[in-house]
Amino acid sequence: MAGIYITVLLLFGAMLTFQLEVHAEASNSHLKHNSKILQDSIVERINSNSTAGWRAEMNPRFSDYTVGQFKHLLGVKPTPKGVLESTPVVTHPKDLKLPNQFDARTAWPQCGTIGTILDQGHCGSCWAFGAVESLSDRFCIQFGMNISLSANDLLACCGFLCGDGCDGGYPIAAWRYFRYAGVVTEECDPYFDKTGCAHPGCEPEYPTPKCIRKCVKENLLWRKSKHFSTSAYRISSDPQNIMAEVYKNGPVEVSFTVYEDFAHYRSGVYKHTTGDEMGGHAVKLIGWGTSDDGEDYWLLANQWNRSWGDDGYFKIRRGTNECGIEADVVAGTPSSRNLNLVPEYNEADVSLDASI
Repeated sequence: MAGIYITVLLLFGAMLTFQLEVHAEASNSHLKHNSKILQDSIVERINSNSTAGWRAEMNPRFSDYTVGQFKHLLGVKPTPKGVLESTPVVTHPKDLKLPNQFDARTAWPQCGTIGTILDQGHCGSCWAFGAVESLSDRFCIQFGMNISLSANDLLACCGFLCGDGCDGGYPIAAWRYFRYAGVVTEECDPYFDKTGCAHPGCEPEYPTPKCIRKCVKENLLWRKSKHFSTSAYRISSDPQNIMAEVYKNGPVEVSFTVYEDFAHYRSGVYKHTTGDEMGGHAVKLIGWGTSDDGEDYWLLANQWNRSWGDDGYFKIRRGTNECGIEADVVAGTPSSRNLNLVPEYNEADVSLDASI
């Protein structure tokens, strides 16, 4: 009898210990979620490390952000297996001669969009920004058109096929949307809310915009503002292929894993050094090079405004798949559809315009 009693006590004790551990873990997680993303200790650890290869700072862009708010910006969701398997993978000839250093801003100086740094606000819309920015650049490179395409169109109108709007989405789905639905210009559907804030995110809980399918300017028609792509594809993760794609066709959208230390990036060639995993982020890759210290890097444009990083840009180690930067590269080819002065429309086009 005494043995049974002792066994019951031991089981009860084990259950109580387990519950306390779970509660403590949940409490720590809650505290972490509400703590500040910027930490002096992280800056000190990076800047005192002679082998880090990059500099950190208490970045003003995130001075009032919690870990939870920062995580919300990282809006790349894992691509469904079926979508990955059905997406073509592009490779380029290995004998293509590529420069040791390349910057799309200087390669195509007539294309102002390549050097434009945007701001996604508090919305987890990075997946949409990386896509519309890259396609805008490619329209200029291929057709000589300086246009800015609308992230708001993607966020509001692509729906569940692209993900959850401000709560994240799939980069390759954005490129598929360009192919079957097209995307309007920023002039038609700007990234603004009703109060005139320059980006969704005046308030931390900014909701996904509603799909209106009508241009804010009455002299513009939704259907006539649509710009399309002819394809949506992934690029083989071999760095040579990625470089060739950018060199031949223009900037691409890339996704990678963000850690706590990345929020503190100021300059240099980033590689993960310290801190927990925060989530997946999408940006625009515009070039590559090698640092004075001999570190190969990718050059990328972020959409956290120019107060973050190196005037809005950052470099990350190239050739080692740092943070998965080479594993998920997507793009598409701009289409001449809808670019004629007097275009012809079919019935499917007409349904795109709410004013008809």
